[in-house]
Amino acid sequence: MIRILAPLCVTASLLAGLPTTQEALSLTFPGATFTRKEHWLTESQAFQVKERAGTPLSGLWQVAYEARKEGKLVGVAFLDTHRVRTLQETAVVAIAPEGRILRAEVVAFREPPEYMARDAWLRQFDGKPLDSQLTLKGAIRPLSGSTLTANALTDAARRSLALHQLLYVETK
Repeated sequence: MIRILAPLCVTASLLAGLPTTQEALSLTFPGATFTRKEHWLTESQAFQVKERAGTPLSGLWQVAYEARKEGKLVGVAFLDTHRVRTLQETAVVAIAPEGRILRAEVVAFREPPEYMARDAWLRQFDGKPLDSQLTLKGAIRPLSGSTLTANALTDAARRSLALHQLLYVETK
């Protein structure tokens, strides 16, 4: 039975019209050029991210896309792949140089489509910094019928902001 359901979930993700990673980047940074960066964190850095975000990283290898216009860094987008219920989702969380979320987009969703967050719900992350209000009990509204999705995306946003602080703000 699992062999039958897994392909159906993948197909549902494709039918949902999710953007590709490149499309998600272009939505946030139109006209920018992108450089893929792979960051290998130390255990200490991963611990710092966990402390700031309040949720652990899935691993020490992290992927970011640096967006530049006319040579100037205009933002960074992180890929965050995580488990929702039993299957995975990948979000692109784009962050402005000053450390606020510009946009969050889901680019892969393997759970059944009824658990997927809609664009209107995702837009509430726009402009949010990493603070105590970036929670489902704070500035983020719950997602009716999809609490696990809401938790997973909120955690992804918090991890991405914490990574941005560590890798792009503190290294200046």
